[in-house]
Amino acid sequence: MLEQVFSPAQIPGYFAFVFGVMCFAQTDDRRFRLFMSVECFSYVLHFALLGQPTAVASSLVSLGRSVASIYWRSRATALVFLGANGLLGWWLFDGWLSLLPIAASCIGTTALFFLQGVRMRALMLVGTACWIANNLLAGSIGGTLLELAVAGVNGWTLCKLLRAGSPSTGSQ
Repeated sequence: MLEQVFSPAQIPGYFAFVFGVMCFAQTDDRRFRLFMSVECFSYVLHFALLGQPTAVASSLVSLGRSVASIYWRSRATALVFLGANGLLGWWLFDGWLSLLPIAASCIGTTALFFLQGVRMRALMLVGTACWIANNLLAGSIGGTLLELAVAGVNGWTLCKLLRAGSPSTGSQ
């Protein structure tokens, strides 16, 4: 059991956890996107070592999306990443488990590019739930911890926004 916790496949997942937590601690949008890019890169390595090709593909698309969002924030850009996810999901489909990371990435892209405030955070929470399920089933320790932390922080922020009384609170 202990050897699995410290296996080479798990180490990049722990890096993803650290960079993911650092990402959500950022107040500067550019630094947020940069840390998210490093988190996604760590996820690519982690899922490759775990033998999860759809999670690798989804993380690669998310990495590209994070880098692209530093420079462009258009609906056309979002559609490119949604299309890439759809094509990769179709190509790599290997049962229902393979749909979870693709769905999570599509949900995250939709939330980030088309929504704001409570709606954006609520949809991001759905995507996070997909990642939690994927990571548990794939045996990803760091990834599961990361997504549970993200769900907690996002849920807490969502509750704060709802208590503030404005469902459309948020900024583009």
